Amino acid sequence: MKAIVLEEPGKVVLKEVAEPETGSDDEVMLAVRYIGLCGSDLNSYRGKNPLLSFPRILGHEVSAVVAETNPKHPEWRAGTQVTLSPYNHCGVCASCRRQRYNACKNNLTMGVMRDGAMCERIYMPASKLFAANLSLKELCLVEPLTVGFHSSARGNVAPGETVAVIGCGGVGLGAVAGAAHRGARVIAIDVDDRKLSTAKKAGAVEAIHSGRENVHERLAELTDGLGPDVVIEAIGLPDTYRMAVEEVAFTGRVVYIGYAKEPVSYETKYFVQKELDIRGSRNALPEDFREVMKYLEAGTFPVDDAVTHIVPMEQVPVILEQWSREPVKFSKIMVEVSR
Repeated sequence: MKAIVLEEPGKVVLKEVAEPETGSDDEVMLAVRYIGLCGSDLNSYRGKNPLLSFPRILGHEVSAVVAETNPKHPEWRAGTQVTLSPYNHCGVCASCRRQRYNACKNNLTMGVMRDGAMCERIYMPASKLFAANLSLKELCLVEPLTVGFHSSARGNVAPGETVAVIGCGGVGLGAVAGAAHRGARVIAIDVDDRKLSTAKKAGAVEAIHSGRENVHERLAELTDGLGPDVVIEAIGLPDTYRMAVEEVAFTGRVVYIGYAKEPVSYETKYFVQKELDIRGSRNALPEDFREVMKYLEAGTFPVDDAVTHIVPMEQVPVILEQWSREPVKFSKIMVEVSR
């Protein structure tokens, strides 16, 4: 079968690989339809993902169709459209013992620490599948949106609070939607007008173009000088890591989704003076998947604005090279694996 394989940094190829083999009788065979590309895939392509080893089949944002009914799991009938959770968990580490399986110490995410789904067929445990009354395109958006929704949950975002989201790519857009879904007033921050426009359609009430505007002055203006109650950082740059703690209100909460690609130097007085809650946010939980699917079923998310490119498998090497060269021109890229 065909698969997209990242053989080394900057080298992606479409090649024939062996058909998948099931590892247990609890697995269901899927025919993959769409795969979304996200920032972690771009980092992997650039050789900047420390968790990835080569060669690797990419792909963890998935929509698929059940190819064969597993008699042990008749609820997943052939032809059912699904998405999936690309994470696994060990069940014995500290996170798992707290039932925070998304942060499992021994997690192996598809497309990063183990082969992903950018191929024609895969087997997945029935427990990792989710179905909803959504199109295949919408189902492919579920996983990246769950990461953003989970960050809002980690921030304990409450109705009436002001939340600033730094970075409005695929995951940041999920944070915008998740915070707005919880009843917060959301301020979107980015350097791209199109992304800011999409963020406003996803629930942001204000937008700050950080390339043209002074973020500190605008946030002060929009919050009566107090700063946002919650800042969610969804880029992973030292400057935006610092911005989050500098701009958040006293006794506010900072949530980091993006990995900083280099060490970050802080003015640590903000941690103590503001008595901040600083939290990481990793992956997503099953309840995040269910919440996002219900949210998408309501039809309020700007799907067509969020997905900027849909390409066949043959064009993946080209689109990744273009994305790496000019990242601001891209938001959500989807790969059509099969029809």
